[in-house]
Amino acid sequence: MKTTILWALLFISACSSQPKKSGDTYNLRKQAESQLELGNKQADRGSLETALVLLNEAVRLAIAADDSGLRVRTRLSQSNVLFSLGRREEAVAGWNEALTEAERAKNAEWAALSRVHLARGKLLSAGGKTAAQSLRDEVQRALDIIKSDRFSVAFAWAVMGLVEKELGRYADAEAAVRRSLEIHEKDLFLELAAYDWYMIASFRSLSGNYSGALEALGNAAAFDRRVENSWGLASDWRALGDVYHKMGSRDAARTAYLRSAEIFRALGNEAAASEALSRLENR
Repeated sequence: MKTTILWALLFISACSSQPKKSGDTYNLRKQAESQLELGNKQADRGSLETALVLLNEAVRLAIAADDSGLRVRTRLSQSNVLFSLGRREEAVAGWNEALTEAERAKNAEWAALSRVHLARGKLLSAGGKTAAQSLRDEVQRALDIIKSDRFSVAFAWAVMGLVEKELGRYADAEAAVRRSLEIHEKDLFLELAAYDWYMIASFRSLSGNYSGALEALGNAAAFDRRVENSWGLASDWRALGDVYHKMGSRDAARTAYLRSAEIFRALGNEAAASEALSRLENR
């Protein structure tokens, strides 16, 4: 009798300790996505050191989950921040690592996106019309491949805008970035929509269309204000100062530079505030 009871208890214990069938589990991937989103947002707002901490963790979680798509996307974003921080060799190594992972996974879109990041890095590092023409062909091939991810399509069009700018084709540069802007506005990536307008302003300014540049910067500031992107607003005001200076409107330039410095200082970025104020004296 005791033996029968013992076996019954063991049977109940064994049944109660069996793991529940949960199907697919996404905890690590959800955490990685969350860190990636937060890191990208901090980068868009100029908080590069904070962004790097978040993206380092996103990369770690993506590796732990062994998710190829996340490994590619987190490494690309991490490398973008490293590049902005001046750590260019590390950035290029990260972009190449993302490309290798995409090719290993046999995903043509991820590979094309990785090549766009590498092209952007080359363009910003070296520049020159000869290099830009070659990179334009690279970005166009990527645009022919990237179809499913609208965010990646927008990024590729923005890079195409930078290439066209380097080639001196400012109208084509604006047309390319407007393709990016259309996606960012529709999908409510408003920080990025603001930066699209900022880029358009630079193209217009370079072509001598100062009134158009002021209009574009006004649009950039409106988006940055909506999402309380203070770093973006400070940059918008600084760029307004540059355009007013080119127009010969010294008082308006002074007001814009002072406003930029005030916002940078409110963010605790004294170096950027001092740089904005220095433009009053150096121009």
